[in-house]
Amino acid sequence: MAHGHKSDDQEKIIFVGDSRVRKGAGFITPPDYTAYPGKSEAFIPNFLLKEWMVGVVVLVGILVLTISEPAPLGYPANPSASVIPMPDWYFLFLYQYLKYPYASGDYVLLGVLGVSGVAFGALLLAPFLDTGKERRFYKRPIASSLMILSVMAVFYLTNVAWTHYAHELEASGQKPEHIQREEEAREKHAQGLPTSNAPGQKEEVAIVEKDDPAMETFKKAGCIGCHAADMKGAGGPSLRGVGDKHSQEEILTIIKEGYNSMPAQYDNAIAQGLTDDDINHLAEWLAKQKAEQ
Repeated sequence: MAHGHKSDDQEKIIFVGDSRVRKGAGFITPPDYTAYPGKSEAFIPNFLLKEWMVGVVVLVGILVLTISEPAPLGYPANPSASVIPMPDWYFLFLYQYLKYPYASGDYVLLGVLGVSGVAFGALLLAPFLDTGKERRFYKRPIASSLMILSVMAVFYLTNVAWTHYAHELEASGQKPEHIQREEEAREKHAQGLPTSNAPGQKEEVAIVEKDDPAMETFKKAGCIGCHAADMKGAGGPSLRGVGDKHSQEEILTIIKEGYNSMPAQYDNAIAQGLTDDDINHLAEWLAKQKAEQ
C-alpha cells in the first residue's frame, strides 16, 4: 500500500507489513496435556515414567521366576559322544537355509554374504523405497507381499529343519537331551525322589564297594567315556544308584544289547581283553549301586 503525492518521476511508498505473516512471539509454551484428555501427554516425564514403571514390574517378575525355579543344568559336555547339532528354535530357519547347495559348499560365500546381504540391504532401503503415505497393508501390495512371503519362508524352513532333525534322531536311535531329562524326572518322581536340581534338594549317591575289582573292569571296558570315572555321567546317565532301577540280569542285557541311544558294549569289552566272568561281575557290582545301603 502506498500513500503520498504521486508524480510521474517518483512515488513515495510506505510499507506497512504483510497481514499473512504472523508476528513471532518467541518460544510458545505448549498447553498442558490435561487440556486434551485422552489425546496426548508430555513425553518427559509423564510417558517415560510410566514406561519405566512397567519395565521395572516386568523385570521384578522375571527375577522372581529365575529365583524360584533355577535353570536346569545340562549333561556334562562329551566330545566323543555322537550328537546331532541343533540350534535354538529361533535359528532353525537359518540352519535349514544354510543346508541348501546354493548356500553351502562352494557357494557358502554367496549363501552367507550374498543372499543375506540382499535381504538385510532391502530392509535398510525399505523406508526410502516405500515412501507412500498409505498405511493399510492391502493398499501396499509390494511391501505386504514381501512381508507375507518372508513370514511364510521362516515358518516353512523352521518346519523342514525340525522334521529333518526328528528323522535323523529316529534313524540313529538317539534321544535329545531334553527327552532324556524328562524320562529321568518321571523315573525319579515314581521313586519319590526330587526331580529338580535346585541347590539343597539333590543328595549325592555314594559309590558302593568302590574298591571292588569291578571298578577297574568298569574303566577298562571304556564305560567312563559316557558315564565318567566317578560314575556321575559324562554325556550319558549317571550310574550311581543304577541298582535301584535295574537288576543284574537287566544290566547284563543292556551291556549286550544296548539301551535307548546307548549301543551294545559287549563286543567292545571283549576287545579290551575282558572275559565273560569279568562282564558278569561288572553287572553284579553295578546292581549293588543303590541309593540306600
